[in-house]
Amino acid sequence: MSTVIEIPADEHGVIRLFAVDLEGDAARRFNRRNGTWPLRDALGAETLDPAHVECFDLSDLAGLGLSGYLDEGLGVPTSELSGLRPRLDALRGWVAVITSRAFAGVSQRLTPRPPLRLIATLHEERPPVIFERLPSEAAKGRLSATGTAPAPTRGRGWIAPLLLVLALVALAAFIFTVTR
Repeated sequence: MSTVIEIPADEHGVIRLFAVDLEGDAARRFNRRNGTWPLRDALGAETLDPAHVECFDLSDLAGLGLSGYLDEGLGVPTSELSGLRPRLDALRGWVAVITSRAFAGVSQRLTPRPPLRLIATLHEERPPVIFERLPSEAAKGRLSATGTAPAPTRGRGWIAPLLLVLALVALAAFIFTVTR
């Protein structure tokens, strides 16, 4: 039975890692982004934005390793990688790293097939939201739903009606001269 991956339209912060079981020129052609795209077809994806897909040879990560790249480059929490590190760093050959943004907010069902093999589904680290007081004095005070709206200030509100009157006078003069 093949793997089925459901992508919800509102998915954010998910990174899917696939092994690409191809070598050399075949792997490079698999990553082409013009015309038909074998990677999209192998995923069974309806929509796939190439700007949010990386397909590369792991030898390009010499010294950093795949787990280091995921940690430092893509913000996957160290705690999530801890149990996967040995397996990730033992991989050889090509991989495809696909982020949630690659699906462009389109709900779809992926059915990856060879040469793709799902290795891991990871999550980008999201810092907690902290609500702090604003430092500006202008931010102090209270909001109330029952308050009265401030009176409109008089300024250049007379310009639009004046222009309208001038346009109507010009139009009347034009019609008068044309009909004579």
